[in-house]
Amino acid sequence: MLNRIIKRGGPKLRKTDANEPPAVVVGHASGVAAGCDTSSVPSIEALPLFHDVPAGERQSLFLRKLRLCAVVFDFSDMITLRCAREREVKRRILAELIDFVQSNSGRLAEPVQEELVRTVAANIFRCLPPAVHENTGSEVAAAAAADPEEDNIFLDPAWPHLQLAYELLLRYVVSSDTDSKVAKRFIDHAFVLRLLDLFDSGDPREREYLKTILHRIYGKFMVHRPFIRKAISNIFCRFIFETERHSGIGELLEILGSIINGFALPMKDEHKLFLVRVLIPLHKTKPAGVYHHQLAYCTTQFVEKDCKLADTVIRGMLKYWPVTNCQKELLFLGELEEVLEATQPTEFQQCMVPLFKQISRCLNSSHFQVAERALYLWNNDHIVSLMSQNRSIILPVIFEALEKNMQSHWNQAIHGLTASVRKMFQDMDGDLFVDCQQQYIERVASAKTLEEQRELAWRRLEAVVAAKAAEETIILVN
Repeated sequence: MLNRIIKRGGPKLRKTDANEPPAVVVGHASGVAAGCDTSSVPSIEALPLFHDVPAGERQSLFLRKLRLCAVVFDFSDMITLRCAREREVKRRILAELIDFVQSNSGRLAEPVQEELVRTVAANIFRCLPPAVHENTGSEVAAAAAADPEEDNIFLDPAWPHLQLAYELLLRYVVSSDTDSKVAKRFIDHAFVLRLLDLFDSGDPREREYLKTILHRIYGKFMVHRPFIRKAISNIFCRFIFETERHSGIGELLEILGSIINGFALPMKDEHKLFLVRVLIPLHKTKPAGVYHHQLAYCTTQFVEKDCKLADTVIRGMLKYWPVTNCQKELLFLGELEEVLEATQPTEFQQCMVPLFKQISRCLNSSHFQVAERALYLWNNDHIVSLMSQNRSIILPVIFEALEKNMQSHWNQAIHGLTASVRKMFQDMDGDLFVDCQQQYIERVASAKTLEEQRELAWRRLEAVVAAKAAEETIILVN
């Protein structure tokens, strides 16, 4: 029996018709993983082009080509000539499928749609390679983890197929022939979650496609919107409070920026909670500089949508204001200016005292760029208008910082900018300026008197100690 099985070999391939093109072998993942061993690769016939078959048979052909493209290649191994040809065959077929969907050739049958999503899933859902921020034990990974803003770009070798798989999914989602009521059976919550997991890919090209596709899914499938927002919120919370490591925070924030822009008014409580519990704490992470531009856009959108949230946003930024990271402080000052541009006088009055206490600290920063960026706030007409209306409270808070800059800051450019700000306040209200100046002189004199008294007390204490030591020495000598 065993000899008969060995002699018989594998199953016979059916003979091709004379009009059909020759058979082309396409590597299976198991065969490619073994180094593209052709003995384990199934033979699959090359299929005709869509325009070569009657219109009624095209969806059937489409389905057959989808199943062929579900075969996944391993691009990490050395590419033999045979594998290269097979990969090129798959690449061409994927391009044909994209053209077919994009040409609006009619609504795809439900089995075809299901197979399309399954084929895309087979190609894109995979274990991502270790990112540069992960602990792989190498010195390079350790250095990247120490500096999360370091520009380390990973380019996936499988991108020639991945790009076409993503493009096929995108064209299917945006197609006018795709009925969301039918497609939601295949693009379900589980599919969306796996799609979100891919945002941690180190390849920026892949994250860009994911961003576009998820945004389109959010727009087309209204039933998925709350779930998508919740899932993104969970990713952010895990990033903030657990790992501080994720490659796609910026892209996810870009999607949220568009979502926030479309929020209806009055804003729901769940959206305000998202601002307080997720967006504002995103300011505190070490790699915040990587995605700060997108984060600032989201927070500013909230304030523009609902001006009453300005106090919440500003106090949240003050809570997480950087202490030792000057570059991050520059980013915060830029975001603060954008938020203040959308802030109304009522909300400004609620937070102006703690706000200008922090600004006064920035004015005295030894890092001249921080001091310069803080002084540039006075170039914004809206912010100057807010300060002018509340100058009686603001000027006493920052006057000392302005005087210290004029007297002791090492950078001459800061001296010039500070002089302009002082002149601006003096022109606004000369009497208030004189009062603040007099109070500052009195505080300086009081502080000087206190310091002199402290020094005198120390000298007296030192004299007592010296006298006591001299007495003990005399007693020991006698």
